[in-house]
Amino acid sequence: MVEEQFNVLIEDSEGNIIIDETLTTLANGFIDLWLPRDETYSVKIEQDGKAAELEISTFEGDDTCITTMQLT
Repeated sequence: MVEEQFNVLIEDSEGNIIIDETLTTLANGFIDLWLPRDETYSVKIEQDGKAAELEISTFEGDDTCITTMQLT
């Protein structure tokens, strides 16, 4: 899904909105995000009525690349 737009909502564990934007995927089909360390986030990505939701965290040892989200 190269250079396509997605609505991205990311909230921290206290409900603070970190990102609430329409983002465009890069030439490789990924969205590149940098999030503050040592936190847990709720991520929701939407496009054309489909959505994917996932909880991720940025603690030491956590994955730095998430490639498993699929719109359903």
